[in-house]
Amino acid sequence: MKKVFDTEILSNVEVAEKIFRLEVFEPELSVISKPGQFVAVKISDEFTLRRPFGIASAKNGIIKIFYRVIGRGTEVLSKKKVGEKLNVLGALGKGFDTEIYGKILLVGGGMGLAPLLSAAEKIENVDVLIGGKNKSEAIFWYKEFRPAVKNFFVTTDDGSLGRKGFVTDLLPSVLETEDYSAVFTCGPEIMMRQVAFEAMARNLICEVSFERRMACGLGACLSCSIDTSQGRKKVCKDGPVFNASEVFF
Repeated sequence: MKKVFDTEILSNVEVAEKIFRLEVFEPELSVISKPGQFVAVKISDEFTLRRPFGIASAKNGIIKIFYRVIGRGTEVLSKKKVGEKLNVLGALGKGFDTEIYGKILLVGGGMGLAPLLSAAEKIENVDVLIGGKNKSEAIFWYKEFRPAVKNFFVTTDDGSLGRKGFVTDLLPSVLETEDYSAVFTCGPEIMMRQVAFEAMARNLICEVSFERRMACGLGACLSCSIDTSQGRKKVCKDGPVFNASEVFF
């Protein structure tokens, strides 16, 4: 179910270097949103196309998203003030399977952790493997996930917190020491490919959430299409979440 909402901005703050947490109030969108779905935001009349952002949280009428300032659009978004209206289309796409039985490991790198947070809030038995650039970035993600997960595993690019390196360096030992039934992952595709390989080698269900540029967010323009075992699929409509066995070979 998707609708257009004129939401009210509740907060828009920088939580790490160039990373912002945006919260808007829209009770109906909060109710219909499912973990792994996303919204398409109209930043201003200056931009023709909406920008897609994964829903990081949807509860108590509040929708939370995270974004990194990397261009003109996100720079303009970072200047939005509390009380301003923000036009949002959602909830879009296919999310994670929250009915899987057993313990689930969430594996995220960088901004890929955002949609995984929404899964953590809806699934009781989850751990998270966090990958960040540095201590500052990893700590803010830790604080966001802390109320919803049981165990944390952390890597940083510079070794300032947790293990130095990438999540894929720590993943094999985590999978060996804990009893998981599934792995959900989001982040760079090269990271997700290795995560999927490690999970499926152990006969674990693995769901991957793609981050792609989307011109429409509705499946009309085909700009986000990917190859799968079932033919060409649209990330915005058929995903962004797919079973890894469909997309990684």
